[in-house]
Amino acid sequence: MKIDSKAIKQLADLLEETGLNEIEVADGDKAIRVSKGSGTVVAAAGVPTVSMPSDPAVPQQANTSAPDTIAHTHPGAVTSPMVGTAYLQGEPGAPSFVQKGDNVKAGDTLMIIEAMKVMNPIKAEKGGTVTQILIENGQPVEFGDVLMVVE
Repeated sequence: MKIDSKAIKQLADLLEETGLNEIEVADGDKAIRVSKGSGTVVAAAGVPTVSMPSDPAVPQQANTSAPDTIAHTHPGAVTSPMVGTAYLQGEPGAPSFVQKGDNVKAGDTLMIIEAMKVMNPIKAEKGGTVTQILIENGQPVEFGDVLMVVE
């Protein structure tokens, strides 16, 4: 396979410009994926499979209402490291990873964000109690959106 270093450089520059952690571009049977090795977001084998919303023809709307402004400044705010679709459960009908009031430990999976058909577990950076969940299951999220608060 011939490596297109110019394309990789352009994708790496795009990661820096947009603040994304990972990007993948496909053209036919060839694909290039560039990822920052941040350790915060990991795509690995064994990640739960998530189905798309029941009717993919119905566009999902991003939540444009301003979430609780306290959450944005809260030291326990869990923010989205990427653009994608947030899922609070591993598959339809499964229990949520966490619920309001649950105690979590550092490293526990809080939710997953699907981005470019890759399921990225979002893990707790610290232990504490989930005091707010600011998104709905299957909701589109943007980089930096506050997803939940762990105190």
